[in-house]
Amino acid sequence: MATTVGIARITLYLDESFSLKDKRHVVRSLTQRLRNQFNVAVAEVGALDDMRMASIAAVCVSNSSPHVDEMLAKVISFVERSVELGVLGEVDTELIHVGD
Repeated sequence: MATTVGIARITLYLDESFSLKDKRHVVRSLTQRLRNQFNVAVAEVGALDDMRMASIAAVCVSNSSPHVDEMLAKVISFVERSVELGVLGEVDTELIHVGD
């Protein structure tokens, strides 16, 4: 059975964040909501000490490539609608196909 791993790396520009505490609140809240709503693995993966920028990654695994693609699109759309104190920046997605 073939497996597809989908990765979305999302950059957020947090222009309204004035401290790392503000940033951590936004990132923690967003990552928890993504986990709860979409059942994806999520982590902050870059710009850890920059209070004006956050980089998060969301990962989805399925036996269906269209399902992975759809889930990542929903995750990105959700982030765009719900990011606090800033805006969505660059988005990179990648699908990795693992076969038998």
